[in-house]
Amino acid sequence: MKTIKIAGVPEHFNLPWHMCIEDGAFEEVGIDLQWADVPEGTGKMCQMLRDKETDIAVILTEGIVKDIIAGNNSKIVQVYVKSPLIWGIHVAANSSYKSISDLENKKAAISRFGSGSHLMGYVNAQNNNWNTTDLEFEIVNTIDGAVEALTNEKADYFMWERFMTKPLVDNGTFRKIADCPTPWPCFVIAVSDEILKKEPHVIEQILEIINTTTAEFKIIPSIDRMLASKYNQKIEDIQEWLSLTHWSQKQIDKKTLDKVQEQLHTLNIIEKRVPFEAIAK
Repeated sequence: MKTIKIAGVPEHFNLPWHMCIEDGAFEEVGIDLQWADVPEGTGKMCQMLRDKETDIAVILTEGIVKDIIAGNNSKIVQVYVKSPLIWGIHVAANSSYKSISDLENKKAAISRFGSGSHLMGYVNAQNNNWNTTDLEFEIVNTIDGAVEALTNEKADYFMWERFMTKPLVDNGTFRKIADCPTPWPCFVIAVSDEILKKEPHVIEQILEIINTTTAEFKIIPSIDRMLASKYNQKIEDIQEWLSLTHWSQKQIDKKTLDKVQEQLHTLNIIEKRVPFEAIAK
């Protein structure tokens, strides 16, 4: 049995992985795939790849592209979710902020530097013609940390996946004032260079199994009820999310990767652009 460690956020996007693990699909081909939930998100997973705490990460595209260029010895092997991530821009329910323009020059709660919530703060600022050099951030680690920061006015707004945050809107903790979709496919699968070199066949098998599941995921009977129950969501929200979410079974293309690099470079998030082969395999 070959042990492989994989990390991802505890969100509805990753239910296909849990289903494959629970069904024994990886064990059948001699792979002990050990999943780690990482509520801190992409910045933490980049660190885990660097520190060899995980072999694979299901990770936000912009975050891993930035970190590979900064020296993370990993490669993108495939797009996992090809649709955009819809980031909700949230404020405390009782705050005075009513519109996106009210948040200019205000402090954003982020999980950590290099995370999606951090990088998308720049994308949102650019979308609204704000001065991106003036952005201020408060590190909160997790969504629970964001609740504490916004409630106690340590930060003014928080960007997080819209549907996973909606229960906090429904219960009166947050108020959503806008959406900010990523301008690229949201999740990719990244693998450490060491594992890619040592176990290429194992990685191929893992991708084959997960791709078979994601290709048929939406037609699994009662999948909406399963997701709603597991992730504390309303059934109608899950149905909307399913209609907007599209998994991928293909590698990222050069045009998309160029677009990500171009935008990150424009925002001064990366200092240089690198060839396709330096990021993806």
